[in-house]
Amino acid sequence: MIRGLCAYGLEFEEPDGFTHYWFILIPALELVYKTSIHSSTGKTPSILEKGWNPRLLYDTLKLDLAVIQPTESSCKIILDKSRHHANRFMKDCLKYEKGRWERIQKQPNFKIGYLVLVSTLKFSNIKEPKTLNNCFSGTFTIGALHSPNSVQVQLTVKLTNKHPAFPVSLIETYSSSDKESFSLRDKHCLVIIPLEEGEEKKIVKVLKERQGIPCGVQKPNSRRSMATW
Repeated sequence: MIRGLCAYGLEFEEPDGFTHYWFILIPALELVYKTSIHSSTGKTPSILEKGWNPRLLYDTLKLDLAVIQPTESSCKIILDKSRHHANRFMKDCLKYEKGRWERIQKQPNFKIGYLVLVSTLKFSNIKEPKTLNNCFSGTFTIGALHSPNSVQVQLTVKLTNKHPAFPVSLIETYSSSDKESFSLRDKHCLVIIPLEEGEEKKIVKVLKERQGIPCGVQKPNSRRSMATW
């Protein structure tokens, strides 16, 4: 059969305009021949030889599915449609994420000189236990605005070893308590003790001097009690 078809040329043309070689049809034609019922025996050659028919791809397809022709043009249409849906899906995802970000992230209105609090929940190098630490530390003064999303504060006390720039997600505006609502709160004012005026003092002796480490010296072939320091 293939030899007869090749007599008209080694290539055949599909209705879509694509050309193929005839010999690529040999596996498919062999499968069709072995699964076709013979007129004289009433059985397929595969059942007569092996006792069973090979499972065809057509048998695995459901009847309610769309018919897909295995041609290059149909595959190109499927590929174009899938690429179109993928692009639309990516645009929808980008639009949704952008809207969600703009809805959640609010533009901060910090200015230089504002009093703010810094969140310490994610700080890992604080010596005190986390359960005893407050969620926010401060108050600190904003010294500079690096960008719309980061500020530089003037750190004091235990956060002096930290980098002074923080994202706005860790910054909260400090608002002082209302005196009328919290009238019982007493503000403790720091009392600065004045220095005594007198003669200039000099350092007499430094008590924290590093001393030598004592070592035991023992002569060979002698008792341990004879060792000297």
